[in-house]
Amino acid sequence: MTSLLEAIGLRLARYLSKPREGGVHVASSRPELLAAALRKGDVLLIEGTSRVSVVIRHLTQSTWSHAALFIGDALGPPQAGEEARVLLEADVSEGVRAVPLSRYSGLHTRICRPVGLSPDEIDAVVAYAVSRLGYTYDLKNLFDLARYLIRTPPVSNRWRRRILTFGSGDPTRAICSSLIAQAFQSVRYPILPEVVFEHSNDPACTDCYEETLRIRHHSLFIPRDFDVSPYFQIIKPAVEQGFDRSKLSWTD
Repeated sequence: MTSLLEAIGLRLARYLSKPREGGVHVASSRPELLAAALRKGDVLLIEGTSRVSVVIRHLTQSTWSHAALFIGDALGPPQAGEEARVLLEADVSEGVRAVPLSRYSGLHTRICRPVGLSPDEIDAVVAYAVSRLGYTYDLKNLFDLARYLIRTPPVSNRWRRRILTFGSGDPTRAICSSLIAQAFQSVRYPILPEVVFEHSNDPACTDCYEETLRIRHHSLFIPRDFDVSPYFQIIKPAVEQGFDRSKLSWTD
């Protein structure tokens, strides 16, 4: 039965990963500007064009349907004639893999950069993600997404996030945002932690409360969380390289 489900899952993955027909996709930045702006440890959010991307965008009510981690030279120099594989992602068909930046250079993207991490901590985040190379995509999550592709129901905001967390829980499987969330949580870096208010231990103030943070389970993260997180800086490639409006070419 397991092998049958795996076979069905693989066929489903190939179907969902195909791009939807129609629509115009415009890149946020020129490829050379995007490449120059990225640093190791950055999260690259992507407005995908596949069938599964449409479902994720609907369920999360967000532009971003996919997330990848920029790992820089963590895999060493590329072989002759090959592009450097600088992005690590969890793909529905091929699982956790490393791909070149050119794969997404023609799409709408956003760079989210963690603030305050040391170079050693960035290396630890990247190393955690790289150690997951070869893991398979969580097919349980994929089956749930497929149900909403066939007929997308009206889902309340309360339940949209939960729908994307029906995964199997198998530690050798992953989805894109969960994998990256785990990598950052491995060095206790916050993304969107739960805020908990607890009674203060100060005996002089029995009605006082203290705010503490609680780590959210990694399966509850979606790509947009890196965008709205107060702990990630949004990087604009054109601005980073020195924007000069006088050099723009306008048409009347």
